[in-house]
Amino acid sequence: MSEAVLSPVRIGRLSIGALGILALALGTLQSVVEPALPLLQRELGVSPSEGALVGNTLLVTGAVVAPVAGKLGDRYGGKSVLVRLMAVVSAGGLLAGLAPNLPVLLLGQVLQGVMVGALPLSFILVRKHLPTGESQLAIGVVMALFTGGGMVGTLFAGPIAEGLSWHWMFALPTIAIIAMTLVITRLMPHDPPVQSDNRIDWPGMALLSGTLLAFMLGLVKVTGDGLPPLAVGAIAVVVAALATGWVAVERRAASPMVDLRMLAKPAIWHSCVLTLVITTSFGMVAFLLPQLFAIPADGYGFGLNTTDIGLFLLPGAIAGAVSDSLGGVTARRFGLRAVLIGGAVVTVATVIALVSLHTAEWQLVVAKVLIAIGAGVGTTALLTRTATAVETRDTGIATSLLVVTRVIGVAVGSQVAAAILDAGADSATGLPTESAFVTGFAMAGLVAALSLLVVRMTQKGVQA
Repeated sequence: MSEAVLSPVRIGRLSIGALGILALALGTLQSVVEPALPLLQRELGVSPSEGALVGNTLLVTGAVVAPVAGKLGDRYGGKSVLVRLMAVVSAGGLLAGLAPNLPVLLLGQVLQGVMVGALPLSFILVRKHLPTGESQLAIGVVMALFTGGGMVGTLFAGPIAEGLSWHWMFALPTIAIIAMTLVITRLMPHDPPVQSDNRIDWPGMALLSGTLLAFMLGLVKVTGDGLPPLAVGAIAVVVAALATGWVAVERRAASPMVDLRMLAKPAIWHSCVLTLVITTSFGMVAFLLPQLFAIPADGYGFGLNTTDIGLFLLPGAIAGAVSDSLGGVTARRFGLRAVLIGGAVVTVATVIALVSLHTAEWQLVVAKVLIAIGAGVGTTALLTRTATAVETRDTGIATSLLVVTRVIGVAVGSQVAAAILDAGADSATGLPTESAFVTGFAMAGLVAALSLLVVRMTQKGVQA
C-alpha cells in the first residue's frame, strides 16, 4: 500500500504530446523576430539599434529566469510553476500581438522571455512521472520539438506577417501556447513539491535583471544617440551600482541565485570568457545578415521580403541545431581545444570572406551555415565540459552560468552590430551604407579571432 502511495502517477502519450506541442509553439514564438526584424523596423519606424532590442529583451529575461526555473519547479511543483509561467508568456504574446508601438512590443517580449523556464520544468515533470528510459525519450522529443519550433518560426514568420500582419506572428503561436497549457492543466497529474529550507533568491534575481536591462538599454543609448560624456558616465554608474549590489547580495545570500565561488574555478571562468567571445561574434553576424538581405536591390542589397529572408536563414537554423547536438560528442572525439580552435578558424575565415563576398544570396547562406556550426559546436562543447568539471550537485548552476553568458553574448553582439549600422547610415536615405556592413563583418571577424587568443592564454584550462 505504501509503495502505491509513493509511486508517481504515470503520464500518458497525450500529456507528453501536449508538452511537445507546447515546446514547438514556444520555439516558434521565440524565433519569429529574426527574419521579420527588418519589417518590424520599417513598420514601427525605428532604427536598427532600437529594433535589436526586440529580440534582446526576450534574451535578457531568459537569462534571468534560466538559473531559477528548476529551483522554482522543485519547490512548488513542476506543473504549478509551468502553468503560471505559461500564463505570463501568453500575456506577453497577446500584448506583442496587439502592440501599437515599440515600447509595448518590448514589454511583451520581456514577458515572453520567461518561456526559457518551460524546458527545465517539462524535464522535471517527465522525470517524476516516467521511468528513466521513457523519460529520456520524452525529454528528447520535447527538445527536438522546441528546436523544430525555431525552424517553423523562421520559415513561416514571413508568410504570416505578409499575408496577415506582423501582429499575427506573435498571436498565432500564443494561441497554441494557451491551448496546450489548458490541456496540460487538465491531463498532467500534480507533482509534489520538494521541501527545502533554502529560500529563492528574489533580490538576486531582481538585481541581475536590472543590471542586464540597464546595460542593454545603456548600450542602445550610448551607441545610437551620441550621448554627451556626462550622460554616458551616469549610465555607467547605474550599471556598476546595480552589478555591485548584485554581487553583495549573492555573497551574503544563504541560497544565492549564482554561487560566485563557482566563477573562481578555471573550468568555469575560462568557459564563460570563451562563450562570451564566440557568441558575441555570432550575434553580430546573425543580426547583420537579415538586414543585408532586406536592403533594396537597386543598390548593393537584395530587396528580399520577410518570407524570402526566412527561407535563406533556414539552412543556418538547421546547421545550428545539428551542431548544438554534436558539440559534446565532437569534443570527446577530438579534444576540446581542437574543437574550439577549429570552430574559431572556420568563423574567422568565413566572416573575413564576407567583407568582400556579400554580393550573392548563396554567399550569405553558406556564411550563416558555417558560422552557426562553428559557434554551435564550440559553445556546446564548453557547456559539456563545464557540466563534467564540477561536482554533481553544482551541475545546474554551472551550466546556467554558461547559458546566461551565451545569451548575453548574442545580445551584445547584435546590439553592437546594430550600432555600427546606425553610425553608417546614409543621411539621404536613412539606410546603412555598404561600408557599414563591411565594418560590421570586419569587427565580427576580429572578435572571433579574439577567441583564438583566449584559447592560447587559457590553454591549460581547455585541454581535452
